[in-house]
Amino acid sequence: MAVPKKKTSKAKSRSRKASAWRLDRPARSVCPRCDSVKRPHVVCGNCGWYGGRVAVEVD
Repeated sequence: MAVPKKKTSKAKSRSRKASAWRLDRPARSVCPRCDSVKRPHVVCGNCGWYGGRVAVEVD
């Protein structure tokens, strides 16, 4: 079994763990009805459409 020759420094191990903390920007798509930017698989906040039908009444 392989054994490390040197101790891994705190900076090296912490930077490797810190890569999981990074936050990515949420995905965006365009509403096919009103062409406003919205999140995918979510009802459009501008017109209330989702999946080719009115899902929410928006005033």
